[in-house]
Amino acid sequence: MSKVSTTPSMAVVAMAAFVLVSASIVESKFTVYNTTAKIVADKLNVHLVAHTHDDAGWLKTVDQYYVGSNNSIQGACVQNILDSLIPALLVDKNRKFIYVEQAFFERWWREQSETMQSIVKGLVKSGQLEFINGGMVMHDEAATHYIDMIDQTTLGHQFLKKEFGVTPRIGWQIDPFGHSSVQAYLLGAEVGFDSLFFARIDYQDREKRMAEKSLEVVWQGSKSLGKTAQIFTGAFWQGNYEPPDGFHFEVNDDSPIVQDDPTLFDYNVQDRVNAFVAAAISQANVTRTNHIMWTMGTDFKYQYAHTWFRQMDKLIHYVNLDGRINALYSTASMYTDAKFATQESWPTKTDDFFPYADRINAYWTGYFTSRPALKRYVRDMSGYYVAARQLEYFIGRSQAGPNTDALANALAIAQHHDAVTGTEKQHVAYDYAKRLSIGYQEAEGVVASSIGCLTQSSPVTGCQNPTTKFQQCPLMNISYCPASETDLSQGKHLIVVVYNPLGWKREDIIRIPIKNEDVVVRDSEGRELESQLLPISDVQLSTSNFHVASYLGVTVRDAPKYWLAFAASVPPLGFSTYTVSGVKGAKLTRSSVYTSQGSKKINFDIGSENLKLTFSEENGKLTYHNKQRNLGKNSVEVTYAYYPGYNGTEKDTQASGAYVFRPNGTYVMQSEGKVQSTVMRGPLIDEVHQQISSWIYQITRVHKNKEHVEVEYVVGPIPVEDGIGKEVVTKLSTGMQSDKTFYTDSNGRDFIKRIRDYRSDWELQVNQPVAGNYYPINLGMYLHDDINEFSILVDRSVGGSSILDGQLELMLHRRLLKDDGRGVDEALNETFCAQDKCTGLTVQGKFYFRIDRLGEGAKWRRSFGQQIYSPLLLAFSEQDEDNWLNSHLPTFTGIDSSYSLPENVAMITLQELDGGEVLLRLAHLFEIGEDKDLSSMANVELKRLFPSKKIGKVTETSLSANQEREEMEKKRLVWKSQASSAQTSKVTRGRAIDQAELILELGPMEIRTLLIEFSNKSDRIFDA
Repeated sequence: MSKVSTTPSMAVVAMAAFVLVSASIVESKFTVYNTTAKIVADKLNVHLVAHTHDDAGWLKTVDQYYVGSNNSIQGACVQNILDSLIPALLVDKNRKFIYVEQAFFERWWREQSETMQSIVKGLVKSGQLEFINGGMVMHDEAATHYIDMIDQTTLGHQFLKKEFGVTPRIGWQIDPFGHSSVQAYLLGAEVGFDSLFFARIDYQDREKRMAEKSLEVVWQGSKSLGKTAQIFTGAFWQGNYEPPDGFHFEVNDDSPIVQDDPTLFDYNVQDRVNAFVAAAISQANVTRTNHIMWTMGTDFKYQYAHTWFRQMDKLIHYVNLDGRINALYSTASMYTDAKFATQESWPTKTDDFFPYADRINAYWTGYFTSRPALKRYVRDMSGYYVAARQLEYFIGRSQAGPNTDALANALAIAQHHDAVTGTEKQHVAYDYAKRLSIGYQEAEGVVASSIGCLTQSSPVTGCQNPTTKFQQCPLMNISYCPASETDLSQGKHLIVVVYNPLGWKREDIIRIPIKNEDVVVRDSEGRELESQLLPISDVQLSTSNFHVASYLGVTVRDAPKYWLAFAASVPPLGFSTYTVSGVKGAKLTRSSVYTSQGSKKINFDIGSENLKLTFSEENGKLTYHNKQRNLGKNSVEVTYAYYPGYNGTEKDTQASGAYVFRPNGTYVMQSEGKVQSTVMRGPLIDEVHQQISSWIYQITRVHKNKEHVEVEYVVGPIPVEDGIGKEVVTKLSTGMQSDKTFYTDSNGRDFIKRIRDYRSDWELQVNQPVAGNYYPINLGMYLHDDINEFSILVDRSVGGSSILDGQLELMLHRRLLKDDGRGVDEALNETFCAQDKCTGLTVQGKFYFRIDRLGEGAKWRRSFGQQIYSPLLLAFSEQDEDNWLNSHLPTFTGIDSSYSLPENVAMITLQELDGGEVLLRLAHLFEIGEDKDLSSMANVELKRLFPSKKIGKVTETSLSANQEREEMEKKRLVWKSQASSAQTSKVTRGRAIDQAELILELGPMEIRTLLIEFSNKSDRIFDA
C-alpha cells in the first residue's frame, strides 16, 4: 500500500518541477493589448459599458459621499472616482466611460483647473466620456411629481449644455424600484432620449420576459401621445446593474483577474476567456439580436479606475483573439445605435412597471409612504418653487442673490431615488430636510421682495429694497404664524397679500391664526367681507406649542385661539390684498360649536345645498348628498386601521421595512368608547373634529361653494411598546360595485387602470394580496361603477390600493422595528426627541374626496389637483396707518387683465434664465377621452401672457430645454415595433408656432417648452 501511495506523489513533484523549469525560461515582456475592436456583423457583440452608480445620499449624505468622509458607514468617495477616471481614460483612446449624476460631477468640475477642464472636454468630444441621463440625480419614479422630475433633469441638462455643448440621448434609471409610464414618454422620449435602460422589474415579469426574449421592448407610456412618444427600453437580465458574476474588478473585489504573465503562477487566460464566453452566451440566449450589454460597474466603483480598465483591456484582447465572440469598449448610446441598426421589430409595452417585487413576499411598495413628513416637505417646497420663480421673473432675476437657485438644487437632490423615497438612513433624511430649509429661506427672501416691489405704486424692474417688508408663515400647518398673530387692538392693521400661481382666477377660503376676536376683513376696495372665527382645537394648540418650543426654542405664552377664515378672489398669476383690522364690537361670525357625547344614536349634518354630509354616530358612516348635481345620497365610511409589520422569522427573514411592505394581518382601529364629535358650523366652513383613538385625530371639513370633502388627519406617535411595527391606513368605503378595478396616477400625470390581483403582462402568482396590489399615488386615485365615480386626492406621495370593491385605501404613516434587508441597515422608526424625551414621529396631512357622475370626475381631479400642488401663497405685513391700500397697488396680474389660461392648461414653469431668456412650459392637463369637453385641443395666446413686453422670438425646445424641438425630432430614432392598431392610432398634437400670431396649441397630455426672447424690456412690469 505504501508503494502505491508514494509513487504518484513522486510523479506529481517531478511534473511540477518540469513545469516550473519550463516557465522560468519564458521571458516576460510588455504586452500591447488590442482594444480597437469595433462591431462585427456575424458575431455576438459584447458591449462593455463602464459605469459607476453614485447615490446622491443613502447611507451617507451627498457631501459625505463626494468627499469620502464617514467611511465607517460605507467606503465611498466620488471625488476619488472622478480623479481616478480621467487619467485612466487618457491611457488608451479606446477606453470609454459613462457618467450620470451631475450633482456630483458639477461639484468636481468647479474644483478643476482650466487645464484639467480642457482635458475633460476633449474626452467628452471624442466620445470616451459620455454623459447619459444627465439630471442632477437619478430620480425616483414612484414618489416624485412630474414637475420635480422635469426641473431636476433640466438643471443637469443646462449644466451639460453650458459647459460641454452636449445633449444626453440615453435614459439610465438603473436603480429606482419600479418604473413609471411618465418616465418613459415624458422624461424619456420628450427630452430627446433614444432609449431607456433600467434593472428592476418584478421577478415574475422578468422570468417571463427572459423566456420570450422580451426584456427589450418599445414602450408606449402614454395612450394620449402613443407612438409619437415611444422609446426603446431595456431591462437588464440579471435584475441588477452589475457585471456578470466573476467580473467585478474593484481593488478589493474577489473576482479572478486575468493573469496573463506566463512567468507567474495561476496563469488563467483561457479560463477567463471561457468564463467570459459562457456568460455572454447565457445572456444572448435571452436577448434578441447579436448585441448584448455588460454593465461594468456598480455602486461607487472606479475609485481606482485602473483596476477595472486593466482587466477590460485584457478581456477584450484575449476574447477577440479566441474569436468565438467579439468584445468591445462601448457606451449606452453605441449599444442603442447597434440595436437600432439591426432593424429588429420589438415587442410593445404599455402602462408601467409597478409594483416591483424582487422575490416572493418582497414587494417594494412600502417606500411609497415611508417618511411621510419628508415627502410632504418636498411637495410643499416644489409648489413654492413654482410660485417663487414666477415672482422672481416679474421683478427680474438677481445674479448676486437672493435668488431661487439654492432651493432648485435642494429640490433636485431630494428627487434622488433614496431621498424622497424615504429609504435613506435617518441622518441623511435630516440632511435633505436641512438643504430644503436653507433653499427655502433664500427663496422666501425673493418672494418677500418681489411682492414688496409689485405692491409699490411705481414698480420697476430691478427693485431690490421695497418699502413694505412682508413675512411668510412656513409653519402655518401647525397653526404657528407670528406674522398674523399681531395685536390689532391698538389700531394696527394686518395686510394680507394672497398670490395665485395658477393661470386661472381662483376663489378660495383663506385661514390664518389670530389672537383678536374683534376684527373685520376688507378687500382692496374697502368692502367688508364675510368672515368666520373657528376655535383652534386643543390638539392643534398642543401640537403647535410643543413643536415650536422644540424646534425654534420659542415658548408660546399667548397662543392664538382662533382661525380667521374669509373668502378670497385672486386673479391668475397675480395677487389680491386684504386688510384685517381690529374693531370693537365687530360683527364677526363665530362658529357655532356643538359637542356630542358619543353615546346617543343621533345623526347631524354639516355643509349646505352644494354638499351636505350627514354623520351617523351609531355606525360612524357619513352620507354624501349633492342635490344640485342630482347625485342622490351616497354612503361613505371613513375608517382607520393598521397592518402589523411582519418582523421575519428564522426560516423566512423577509421583514417589512423602509422599502418592503409585508403586512402580518390587519387590525381595524376600534374607538376607545364612542367617538366624541365636536361640530363647528359657520357661513364659510363647517367642521367635525373627532378623536378616533389616543393617537389618531381627524377633522372633516366642508367649504362653502365647494363640492368636495377635506379630511385633515393627525397620526402619531404610533405606539410600538408591544414590539410590533405598524403601517397606518385610512379606508374609504362606498357601496359602489367596482369589479376589482381602480385607477392611480403616474407621477401626477396620466391615470393608469389597475385590476386587483392582475397584471396585463403575465399571469400573476398572488403571494401578497395586499402589498402586491399597492401602487404609488402622487395626485390621486378613483374607482367607479355604472353610475358614479369616487375620487380621492392627496397632498403628498403615498401608497394606495383598492383591496375590496367600492373601497379605496391610503397608507398615511409607517413605523417599523426591523430592517428589511435591502441595504439601509436601519429600521424605519422615525422618532422626535425634545424636552428630554423621544417619541414616535407625528404626521399631519390632508386628503380630499368627492363623488361625481360617471365620466365627470376628471375635471375636479385635474383642476383641484393643481390647487393642491400650487396653494395660494400668503404674505403679511403689519401697518400702523389705514391708508396703505391708497398708497400701494393692492391687485396685480402678470398677464393680460382680461385673459386667463384655458381651464385644461396649466403653466408649470415661468422662469427667467441667466441669459435673460424666459423659460415657459405649458401643460395640457387631460388625457385623450378623459373628459367630453376638456380632452380637446387648447389654444394659448402668448401675446396675452406677456402684455407689457414685445416677444421677439419663440423657440420650441425639448422638455429639458437643451435643444430645439425640431432638431430633436429629426434626430429621433424611429423604432419598429409589434404594436397593435390601437397603439398606432392617430395622435393629436399642437402645430408649430406661428411667429406672427403666437398662438400655442396643446393636444391632450402634451407639454410644450418654449424659450422666449423679448425685443424690448419695459421698466414697467405689468399693466396696472
